Amino acid sequence: MIGREGGMRPPPRRRAPRPNAVSSFPRALPIDTATGLLAGVTQVLSPHCDARPPDVRPELIVIHGISLPPGEFGGPWIDRLFTGNIPADAPAALLDVAHLRVSAHVLVRRDGHLRQYVGFARRAWHAGRSQYRGREACNDFSIGIELEGTDHTPYTDAQYESLAALVTGLLAAYPSLSAQHITGHSDIAPGRKTDPGPAFDWARWRATLAGRLA
Repeated sequence: MIGREGGMRPPPRRRAPRPNAVSSFPRALPIDTATGLLAGVTQVLSPHCDARPPDVRPELIVIHGISLPPGEFGGPWIDRLFTGNIPADAPAALLDVAHLRVSAHVLVRRDGHLRQYVGFARRAWHAGRSQYRGREACNDFSIGIELEGTDHTPYTDAQYESLAALVTGLLAAYPSLSAQHITGHSDIAPGRKTDPGPAFDWARWRATLAGRLA
């Protein structure tokens, strides 16, 4: 292109696209209902699960928060806890929980990446002693999703978006689930559990989910 002064005009500069967290995640994550497994995510299958009671379907989604060691993110320790493989030489803070036989269906890492431990058709051992609207033993009829975080550390943009994509996929795959029946661990085990804590912005997340369901 020739400029007014007869020289070559430099090509127009293009602005770099602005980062967009939403574009990093599909609207809904695909789930194989035959296996209860998510497509395209890391599977670290846990032995800490069993069959749901006969004729019981997932009707509730429970959101948790977890960090191991407490307050630290990343590393192998959540995988190790959920698969029963915390070694004797692990950090001291982990030895108190090494004996627990617990799991969740899915973990949402700080960067939004997912790790699945239990197929959704099976009962993960995530809720413990619990009650939802007068119905006890929430593990029987719920799906447990862990967010890597603490009660007082803000959850990340990527986690809100990834969680919304996951739940949108769950609602599509399992008609027994409903957006009206999503709750926190603290709500089904009050006085015993506090997660996901005040750091989790329920209004923000529900708005994000509603945008995907619209």
